[in-house]
Amino acid sequence: MLPTTFGPIAALGSNPVAILVVIAVVGLLLLVDLLVFARGRQPTIREAVAWSIGWLLLGLLVTIPIILISTPAEGVNYVTVYLIERTLSLDNLVVFLLIFGYFAVPAEQRGILLFWGIVMALAMRGVAIVVGVELIERFHIVTYLLGLLLLFLAWKMYKGSAEHVDPDHTPLVRLLRRFFPIGDYRGSKFSFREAGKTVLTPLALALVAVVGADIAFALDSIPAAFAITDDPLVIWAANGFALLGLRALFVLVEDLIKRFRYLNQTVAVVLGVVAVKLLIQDLYKAPAFVSLAIVIGLFAIGIWLSVLADRRDQPRPAS
Repeated sequence: MLPTTFGPIAALGSNPVAILVVIAVVGLLLLVDLLVFARGRQPTIREAVAWSIGWLLLGLLVTIPIILISTPAEGVNYVTVYLIERTLSLDNLVVFLLIFGYFAVPAEQRGILLFWGIVMALAMRGVAIVVGVELIERFHIVTYLLGLLLLFLAWKMYKGSAEHVDPDHTPLVRLLRRFFPIGDYRGSKFSFREAGKTVLTPLALALVAVVGADIAFALDSIPAAFAITDDPLVIWAANGFALLGLRALFVLVEDLIKRFRYLNQTVAVVLGVVAVKLLIQDLYKAPAFVSLAIVIGLFAIGIWLSVLADRRDQPRPAS
């Protein structure tokens, strides 16, 4: 491990070059997603499904280089963190959908806003990882604080508190409204000049609300990652590849949420389990494959219960 006096570079862990390569690759793939996926038009459901499956497979294939660079156990940890982060990204998209609806973002502008939302999500999580690694190395008690925070977030998600979001009352949006006049939409512009003043468009407010959501989700997701592993390479890679393809997944999110009705409860239970794992790691450290098996098992149970509930609610044909 690099000395902590190197600050952010030290937080990249023992594989700083590998992490910088991950960041560069994810950035390049984000540009591919922006420039190729349904450019200039509304994507079809078939396209969104194909791209979503492609991004999922790519994310899972990253396990191979992780194993080669690190260890097989960290490869298993990567899959575990990836699956958790990928599922949490659905909550990201639900909040994005609420923000877009609240600010009446035109359909043709949602793609670019999603792109910047994903970029900011990566940036926020990057900051959280750097700070988290530095704090854990300096103060072991931070591990327990993260575990308690994760338990609180799990309870909050299980109760459904995270669903009640008012985009117009986030501190960042309220700050902008105080200092800038708000105009109408002007295509993809975030601002324009009028009567010598800078006027913001609703697109700028939507972007700021998305950034605020990204900050909140970074605080949710990074403790979950640290509950599985403290390897910065695994956490950076899992978060980066989990956020890829959210633009394609966004097309499907409403239908996915309807079909997977117990998503929040399932994720809450998963977060609760990994929080306990983090809190007891000084007494018992579960093998990587056990953590992965538990996470997959919990998701499978959640999906199964959702399918059963859908079948039960379907109207029966009249006899």
